[in-house]
Amino acid sequence: MHYLQHNEKFPPISEADDQGLLAIGGDLSIPRLIYAYNHGIFPWYDDSQPVLWWSPDPRMVLFPEKLKVSKSMKQLFKKEAFTVTFDEDFEGVIEACAEIRREGQHGTWITPEIIKSYRELHEFNIARSVEVWQEDKLVGGLYGIYLKEQQVFCGESMFTTVSNASKYGFITLVDQLKDEGVKLIDCQVYTKHLESLGAEEISRARFLKYLEVPFED
Repeated sequence: MHYLQHNEKFPPISEADDQGLLAIGGDLSIPRLIYAYNHGIFPWYDDSQPVLWWSPDPRMVLFPEKLKVSKSMKQLFKKEAFTVTFDEDFEGVIEACAEIRREGQHGTWITPEIIKSYRELHEFNIARSVEVWQEDKLVGGLYGIYLKEQQVFCGESMFTTVSNASKYGFITLVDQLKDEGVKLIDCQVYTKHLESLGAEEISRARFLKYLEVPFED
């Protein structure tokens, strides 16, 4: 396994192990994060670990035109059950994502260092947020990295305190990104929830083509 020094570059993506782990350590500087996302790499670890960098194969993605919206969700949209905004409360969303405890997860990977770095990415309009409101209360949301030049959005995390709120926000985001010409939404790794929304697994090599990165880069 490759252990990164402070300013050391990532190893070739082909060196990722069977689970997709590429490297350990390094920093969360803005240049490193921007490079990572542009090359199909993302940080994911809990607060008891060093920074872990991943590039899994296969990769879970959603093609916007394949989004599945259930009848029950269509009813919620018909009723306008929630109000959705974009980039109005990035900090509220990422902090709420950090506080949510998830099954099988020890601690949170959204550490204070992650929040600080992604807040900076938000100031550069690279990290984006979706807020879901009910009676002026933030009840759900998600955030991710928008690679506008490549027309790819990389989903990072979502939260909900009211049933279906995060799903409502995600569907709204996908529709918005589709209108903006986004070709692919990176969901990173498989979950049944994502599959129910139409996401699917593709090879890492195919995913990297959307980023215009040679596999051996």
